[in-house]
Amino acid sequence: MIESARVKSRDCSCESCVCQKPVDAKTGFEVSDEFERFNQKYDMFNRAVWDDTVRSERSQKFFESYFTDLAEFRKVEGFQHRDYALRNAAWYIADFTADLLEISGDRKEGFLDTYTMFREGATRKIEGSAEENTAELKRAGKFLGADAIGVCDYDERWVYTHNYSRQKLTDKPMDLPEGLSSVVVIVNEMHHQTIKTVPSALSGAATGQGYSRDIIAVLSITQYIRNLGYRAVASLNDTALSIPLAVQAGLGQYGRHGLLITPEFGPRVRIAKVFTDLPLNANEPIDFGVTETCNICRRCSVACPVKAIPFDEPAFINDNISHIKGVRKWTIDAKKCFKFWANQGTDCSICIRVCPYNKDFRVAFNRLLRWMLSNRWRRLALWLDSKLKYGQRRTAGWWWRQPSA
Repeated sequence: MIESARVKSRDCSCESCVCQKPVDAKTGFEVSDEFERFNQKYDMFNRAVWDDTVRSERSQKFFESYFTDLAEFRKVEGFQHRDYALRNAAWYIADFTADLLEISGDRKEGFLDTYTMFREGATRKIEGSAEENTAELKRAGKFLGADAIGVCDYDERWVYTHNYSRQKLTDKPMDLPEGLSSVVVIVNEMHHQTIKTVPSALSGAATGQGYSRDIIAVLSITQYIRNLGYRAVASLNDTALSIPLAVQAGLGQYGRHGLLITPEFGPRVRIAKVFTDLPLNANEPIDFGVTETCNICRRCSVACPVKAIPFDEPAFINDNISHIKGVRKWTIDAKKCFKFWANQGTDCSICIRVCPYNKDFRVAFNRLLRWMLSNRWRRLALWLDSKLKYGQRRTAGWWWRQPSA
């Protein structure tokens, strides 16, 4: 029996349990009275552990492939020994930190639980205004490894109702402390050229590298805030939905493929976050034309091999326990998506590769196309993107032959 995920928010005084908030008008999220907070148990990766409709021999081999000797090497480019060797090396920091306390403490940190590997912080709090704190935090965050950093107010709607134990196959209480007023959200870029080889085990190295860079940055930023005398809790994929928090923090907009699209790197990012009581000023959400572009661009929907990405307009989708209820948006069929991952033996980012925002914006012409996507020239920009074959797949051999410098 599926239990309800509906939990009354701490800051909600109405009887319907969850309210629309003023920030929703700026982010574009439409939240209905049917909204229910998400239980981490129903994440597709967790369902692959306990749900017989998702768990399969192929899904088990998918997870095992991150131990290189258990990977199924193939002769085809992108799935050879060297490709898995690099992918799994890129994932090493993420996997190592996740495994540290999994057996002894039932904590898969970064993926099911927040990070706990910190020194004690300062007992005295630094004196400074929220404006000063925010400016200094952003400067420090960039120095400590974040490619982009933003701040939003704590919003419990996006916090999971429960954590999940893969050891015991049961819910765990959410252990996020009360009284944390802000969320610091960071993103790190995934390697552009490697993503061009999607789908491949090699391209999975870009995902792993993005997560590993996120971890270094988010742990360092969290320790910095603790050293200022304030509480800070570091989080990767665990604890809360990262994308709505990133949108609220002004880091990007929500795309048709269900991903965050940033001005700097398009959808080619990994996200991490810090919950804190350090006084900070929230950023304003941004709008650089993504919604209007996604309304007419269905490149990701067309390219998806299993048609997991919708062609239609945003909608309220309540037909799958892995979909959050009561939010009008483009919703990916996570079950179809994960099944393709499992069959491939690595993660898939085809939707990222073909996205017209997936470009190296250090190049002036690409910045021009991004500007065109923000206004009445977007159809021409999409035509040029297609004509110039920006989303075309490259072979892994092409990547391995690139100069190392």
